[in-house]
Amino acid sequence: MRELPKIELHLHHEGAAPPAFIRGLASEKRVDLSRIFREDGSYAYRDFNHFLSVYEAATSVLTGPEEFARLTRAVLEESAAHGVVYSETFLSPDFCGGGDVTAWLEYLAAIREAADEAERDLGITLRGIVTCIRHFGPEQAKTAAVCAAETAGDWIVGFGMAGDEMVGHHRDYIWSFDCAREAGLKITTHAGEWGGAASVREAVDDINPARIGHGVQAIDDLALVDVLAERGIVLEVCPGSNVFLGVYPSLAKHPIQRLRERGVKVTVSTDDPPFFHTTMTREFEALEKTFGWGEEDFAEVTENALAAAFCNDETKDKIRERLT
Repeated sequence: MRELPKIELHLHHEGAAPPAFIRGLASEKRVDLSRIFREDGSYAYRDFNHFLSVYEAATSVLTGPEEFARLTRAVLEESAAHGVVYSETFLSPDFCGGGDVTAWLEYLAAIREAADEAERDLGITLRGIVTCIRHFGPEQAKTAAVCAAETAGDWIVGFGMAGDEMVGHHRDYIWSFDCAREAGLKITTHAGEWGGAASVREAVDDINPARIGHGVQAIDDLALVDVLAERGIVLEVCPGSNVFLGVYPSLAKHPIQRLRERGVKVTVSTDDPPFFHTTMTREFEALEKTFGWGEEDFAEVTENALAAAFCNDETKDKIRERLT
C-alpha cells in the first residue's frame, strides 16, 4: 500500500511538520516548547480547540523563509515516502510574513524553491492553496485574499478558509472569496467537520466552492448530499483525522463509504498527519481493512483527486503519467 501512487489535496503545511523538526527548530532558537509535546515526542493536546493553540505554538518557531524552506523539504520527504506523487498544501500568509504582501513573496519564493528541489529529487509535485484563518476574522481574511490574488498563477492555484468552523459564517468572508476567485483561483473551504450539515449547506449556498474540506457531516442531510453529488462538489475527506478528533467514534462509523454510495466524489487526505498519528499509507490500509476497499476503489478516489486538483492541465498530464 505504501508503494501505491497517491494524490493528497487536504494538507496543512505547518500541521504536517514532523514533531522532531519542530523540537529541533525550537532548540536552535532556544525556545521552550516542551508543553506541547508528550514524553514520547509526539504533539500533546486535549481537544480540537487545544489542538489549535498547540498548532499555533508549534508554528511560532517558523519565523522566516529559510525555516519554511526546511519545513517544505521535511513535509515532502515524508509524503513521498508514502507514495504521494502530487500534493496541494494549505499556506497561510498569517503564518508566512504576517499578511504583508512583500514578506509573503519572500516566504513563497523559499517554499517554491524547496518544492522544486523535492520534485527533482523525490518525484513529488507540490502546489499551494492560500488559506485565511476563520477565527482571525473577516478583516484579516481580506489580507490573506490579497496575498493570494497577488501571487495567483501556476503554483498558487487556490484559496480557502481553515480554522475554527464555529466562528462566524461564510457570508462574512464573501469579499475574500470573491477577490480570490476574480484572480483566477479555485475555491475550497472547511465545513462539515464540526459545524454539522448546516455548515456545508451554508458554504455551498454562500461561496459555491469547487471542493469542501471534510464535509462529512453532510451525511446528516441527504438532500444536501444529493446537491453535492449533482453539482460535482468534491469532498476532501480525512478519515483518520475525523476519528482521532472524535468527530466519529470509529472508522466503521465514518460516512465516507455512504457518501460514495450516494454519488458524492470523495478524496482521501491526512489533514495534519503527525498530530493525528497518520500517513497516507495508514489511511489507505485502514480503508481497505474497514470497508474492504480494493484496487478499483483506490483508483476511483485517486482519479477523483486528479480531476479535482486545482493545478493546470499540463501538471495534471504529468501526474497522470506517474499514476499509470
